[in-house]
Amino acid sequence: MGRFTISALIFMIILLIMPIQLFNGETGTGSAQSEIKVIPDEAIRLRILANSDKPDDQELKRKVRDEVNAVITEWVEDITDINEARKLIEEKIPTIRDIAADALEEENKEQSLEVKYGENITFPAKLYGSYMYPPGEYEAVLITLGEGKGANWWCVLFPPLCFLDFSNGTSVAEAEEAEADEEAQDEKDEKEKAEVKFFLFEWFS
Repeated sequence: MGRFTISALIFMIILLIMPIQLFNGETGTGSAQSEIKVIPDEAIRLRILANSDKPDDQELKRKVRDEVNAVITEWVEDITDINEARKLIEEKIPTIRDIAADALEEENKEQSLEVKYGENITFPAKLYGSYMYPPGEYEAVLITLGEGKGANWWCVLFPPLCFLDFSNGTSVAEAEEAEADEEAQDEKDEKEKAEVKFFLFEWFS
């Protein structure tokens, strides 16, 4: 095999191990960032706490979410005033509880159920795209299933933003871990490129 052929093969290997980012840039983040919706200062959220992180408890949480969210979305669809939305939701809390209770009954689940509405519902910090929603106490409807020790789901009831699942954002700790992993991968890629360059230098010498 000639030296030219070997050199061509080595060049192809270099192309294969170079980070794929060189070819696709940052196109993967554009669509996610374009969907970001900033939550207004005056907003009413919905938060649902599952009994636990067991698959059946999480599935039950999603069942309650779908049933409750579908009804509330219709209630606030044509409302533009925050005070009107507050009054309506506060009046409908017993109805919301009945809807959640029916969902539990349909799934034959005997779990305790608590539904409350207030201005001091605690929310954790969450990253959604490039926007961070800080932790704090917010105005919200809180539905607690059983012991409420499982992963939560939340969205914004008013203005209606429940078509965006903010709960699928990333926690701050997860984001820091991902950043550390990315830095480690970059260092690994740089090391591999340096080793290939050194090998080529030695081979051609």
